[in-house]
Amino acid sequence: MAKKTIEDVDVSGKTVLMRVDFNVPLDDSQNITDDRRIVMALDSIKSVLDRGGKLILMSHLGRPEGDGSAEDQKYSLKPVADRLAEILGTPVVFSTDTVGSYADSKVAALEPGMTLVLENLRFNKGEKKGDADFAAKLASYADIYCNDAFGTCHRKDASMVGVPEAMGSKPKVVGFLVNKEIKYLTDTISNPQRPFVAILGGAKVSDKIKVIDNLLSICDKVLIGGAMAYTFSLAKGGKVGGSLVEKDKVDLAKELMEKGEGVLMLPVDTHCGDDFSSSCNKLVVNAGEIPDGFEGLDIGPETAKLYAETVKSAKTIVWNGPMGVFEMPPFDEGTKAVAQAIADGDGVSIIGGGDSAAAVQQLGFADQVSHVSTGGGASLAMLEGQTFAAVEVLDEK
Repeated sequence: MAKKTIEDVDVSGKTVLMRVDFNVPLDDSQNITDDRRIVMALDSIKSVLDRGGKLILMSHLGRPEGDGSAEDQKYSLKPVADRLAEILGTPVVFSTDTVGSYADSKVAALEPGMTLVLENLRFNKGEKKGDADFAAKLASYADIYCNDAFGTCHRKDASMVGVPEAMGSKPKVVGFLVNKEIKYLTDTISNPQRPFVAILGGAKVSDKIKVIDNLLSICDKVLIGGAMAYTFSLAKGGKVGGSLVEKDKVDLAKELMEKGEGVLMLPVDTHCGDDFSSSCNKLVVNAGEIPDGFEGLDIGPETAKLYAETVKSAKTIVWNGPMGVFEMPPFDEGTKAVAQAIADGDGVSIIGGGDSAAAVQQLGFADQVSHVSTGGGASLAMLEGQTFAAVEVLDEK
């Protein structure tokens, strides 16, 4: 699946249209509260600018209606363009439209070493629809297309698939970020060093059915935590009290347990509370013995110990989803134990995006793992074994 990277093409004097993931969190005053996604795109951005290329950046932000309303304006990429200029220490031009006359004039005025940020792609309804005319107009701006937006690689939006298709024989490459994601999530998983252990948490079995199913056939062990464990408990005839469960997925959980015999590991104990708060009354009980009036909020200490031992001996680890309510002590202990075991081990460790990424950042382990994915939905789709049209359409090495 090796793709040509931005490093492999001559960008001097040429215009590069780069799809980035600048879907950053903003507060009510439109201040950026976490600029990591901007920072993570810097290597690809600087590769173009330092070699004398002209750079056009395009991204989505949030979920605007795309009708040009005042409500949509809170999703403007203007704050992102301003922050990027601060980080780069050079001016960044901003276009208030994506493919209109204003954008045309800004593109035409670009000089080598300059950066232009187009307004939110989703302000144009053609983006989500994968509209070919919208894609062709964007493609007409550039000599080279670069995909550095892993977080949306599983989507078929115009900027992800339509634009590279419309580029014809012009170079279509990946940025450093997407290249790294492919390397870890595809190459490592397709040829893992063993033991290969997957840790899956989060609330719902239904969100991760295909992931569990796929990983059961390729992993040595699949460890289950989070609220989805209580659906498995129910499937085994256990008591789950007021825990979050998916009663309609009990039969599915039974099928997965049958398929995963010897591979699937479920919690042996549960840390419960009688309220969803740090100050609630707490109990540790055997799995499947949660009393009425209590709900499971984390894996128990015996499970944490068992999982940590399994993880420490692994040579390849994939983790997607926390073990409990990691934002709320003391129900962060299970997630902390797993994160510590990954940090202490010497295996290749890949942390899926979303809550898992937030957990390792919050707990201070981000620097002690091999790779923290930038895309929650995309990393899940890749763990399901999906191929991405947005990557397939790019040039091979």
